[in-house]
Amino acid sequence: MMAVMHEDRIAYHRITVDQYYRMAEVGVLAPDERVELIDGVIIDMAPIGSRHAGTSSQLGELLLNALGSRAILRSQSPIRFGSTSEPQPDLAVLRRRHDYYKAAHPMADDALLLVEVSDTSARYDVKVKVPLYARYRIPEVWVVDLAQGSLHIYRRPEGGVYADVSTLAEPGLIALAALPDVEVDLTGILRG
Repeated sequence: MMAVMHEDRIAYHRITVDQYYRMAEVGVLAPDERVELIDGVIIDMAPIGSRHAGTSSQLGELLLNALGSRAILRSQSPIRFGSTSEPQPDLAVLRRRHDYYKAAHPMADDALLLVEVSDTSARYDVKVKVPLYARYRIPEVWVVDLAQGSLHIYRRPEGGVYADVSTLAEPGLIALAALPDVEVDLTGILRG
């Protein structure tokens, strides 16, 4: 007779954003540690290689030029999603606020576009972060997949998923969903 092993559910102790910050204050998390909090779990972030950094800088410049003063652009900064998540997208286009979010990190409702540049983290970005962004109704997400040479665009969050998903191998002029008068020319962003 053969014993059959049943897979038990693993119980996680999820932490809050406040507990996460307290861990940093007391030194459990080093100041330069590259981590983010997703659904109460501390996730190690992938190192940033030169292609990732360069693409992020290029995208940041393109977005900044297109946005002008219509929105605020942040790079690798936290956004608070409820009490248990604080992702750090590579780029975030946010609603304008007079204090530039000095008083508190932006919340999900402040985000107009989030951009993840993926060199080695595409699977994590697509399987974990994009669904998180959909649950919090971020109007538009771009995943720049450097390994596959494609841009994934997610729009129209409905019921925790994006209803409009497209993949481009050669992106060109793209109008932002939340700011349709803002167009960004992404021609050549995947080269090099």
